[in-house]
Amino acid sequence: MSFQDKAQHQVSQLDKELSKYQVLNDFERQTSVPKVYAVLGLTGLYFFLVFFNIGGEFLVNFAGFIIPGYYSLDALFSSSKIDDTQWLTYWVVYAFLNVLESLVNAVYWFPFYYVFKFVLILWMALPMTNGAQIVFRSVLQPVFSRFFSRSGTTAADLRAKADAATKNQ
Repeated sequence: MSFQDKAQHQVSQLDKELSKYQVLNDFERQTSVPKVYAVLGLTGLYFFLVFFNIGGEFLVNFAGFIIPGYYSLDALFSSSKIDDTQWLTYWVVYAFLNVLESLVNAVYWFPFYYVFKFVLILWMALPMTNGAQIVFRSVLQPVFSRFFSRSGTTAADLRAKADAATKNQ
């Protein structure tokens, strides 16, 4: 199978996936531009702008809020507590990294900083990678656990108390 065949197969798979969204189907019908090409073009433009730092801070922070914000709202409306924990962990790690970024002023020290930050945010945010859990367990938990486990009270105990308090209301 040639590279062109593989690429065409990936494009057709993406087109099939994008067909689930009525907005994109309407866009394709009204403009005669295939939805897969519009999405790939916008994605390419987005990466171009981030790579050359044309609005990099805004675009990366936008990605850091939109994707996780959608999944966080989805988690709030679901009955599972696992996804709640995942997204709470993401927001704690994201906030910690933003505070650290503002203290270090990392933009001026690292070339292509926003490209790396964008990749890190995607890695932390996408549910299949569980990056925020890894950062939390390897960096934040060892540092901050001593402040949250005093007198035998653990985070699970606090969560149970919060759940019980909400059920009583």
